[in-house]
Amino acid sequence: MNTNKFSAKDLAYIAIGAALIAICSWITIPGPVPFTLQTFAVFCVLGLLGGKRGTIAVIIYILLGAIGIPVFSGFGAGLGVLLGSTGGYIIGFIFIGLLYWMFEKQMKGKLWLRILVLVLGLIVCYAFGTAWFMVVYTRKSGAIGLSTALGWCVFPFILPDLIKMALAVLISERLRRQIQ
Repeated sequence: MNTNKFSAKDLAYIAIGAALIAICSWITIPGPVPFTLQTFAVFCVLGLLGGKRGTIAVIIYILLGAIGIPVFSGFGAGLGVLLGSTGGYIIGFIFIGLLYWMFEKQMKGKLWLRILVLVLGLIVCYAFGTAWFMVVYTRKSGAIGLSTALGWCVFPFILPDLIKMALAVLISERLRRQIQ
């Protein structure tokens, strides 16, 4: 891949990656706290497309939602979603991508490092999203403690997100050879 330009093939992969994230964000697993496959798609797209193309696919996905295309969970769209209480987690996907891109050269052939970088990215996403949630929630409803915010927004999602990550890594490991 040329470092300065994207080929038509790169652009097609990026578009497919953004579409995959959108489609997976619409798939909801019901429960007391509903889960989407959004993070699964982010992990898959990064694993399949690499850090640069994958991060750009994530950014395009977010921009599509920001301009009003219903790509977010529950067919949500608009700046209101991004500026709302859970918007920080969506923006946090960019940090997962940027970390993946930053460590991509060191990850070559090292599955354990790839997984570690995804876990670190997820932690950064949780941290950014939780801080964002606390700011928005405080403005709307009053102060909230960190442990309460983590209990609502992070703890219920840790195990499902790790399962989604494991599945994404397995799938992307098998499919990456066909894409390259």
